[in-house]
Amino acid sequence: MTIRVVVADDQELVRSGFAMILDVQEDIEVVAEVGDGAAAVAAVERLAPDVALLDVRMPVLDGIEACRSISARSACRTVMLTTFDSDEYVYEALHAGASGFLLKDVRRDDLVHAVRVVAAGESLLAPSVARRLIEEYTAATVRPALPAERLEVLTARERETLLHLGRGLSNAEIAAALVVSEHTVKSHVGNVLAKLGLRDRIQAVICAYETGLIAAGAPSGE
Repeated sequence: MTIRVVVADDQELVRSGFAMILDVQEDIEVVAEVGDGAAAVAAVERLAPDVALLDVRMPVLDGIEACRSISARSACRTVMLTTFDSDEYVYEALHAGASGFLLKDVRRDDLVHAVRVVAAGESLLAPSVARRLIEEYTAATVRPALPAERLEVLTARERETLLHLGRGLSNAEIAAALVVSEHTVKSHVGNVLAKLGLRDRIQAVICAYETGLIAAGAPSGE
């Protein structure tokens, strides 16, 4: 199956460079290159791609707002691209529905990998971004922003799965912790996302903290 991609960046050379890297892949097709967020939203509505690469800072409509609109109105998954290694942008992008967040100095192979991962329904953060995101959540004193009752729809095992997702564990690591197969873990993860109305694992991490399932400031091994 071919992964259809829209690339949005207001810098033509950057936009063309990313498009060229992706378009030479046998399983990826760049269906549109646009220079602002409003054009990205329009392209997604018109072409129904699988993934949209969005620069954070663009004219007319910035990448965060474009992401929010795309996530609310389509099944297209979004990967944010920026030169700014900033927590503010990470949090805004994740809450807007982004499934990935990469810095623009990303290596060619990592860019291609990110598109494939996100298109497959997973989520991905640049390593430096992921580390800081977890550090910020665990270092700050944050009052839960979502009612804990939201988790009552989960079984005990699904709550355990969400707890491990919140700690950043992979499916293999969760399987080892729960002493079950990875296939079973995939089933639990799918149930957690479906029952809580979450798009992907990144939103599951946010949910684990904002419902108080994982206390901010608690050690990862709690």
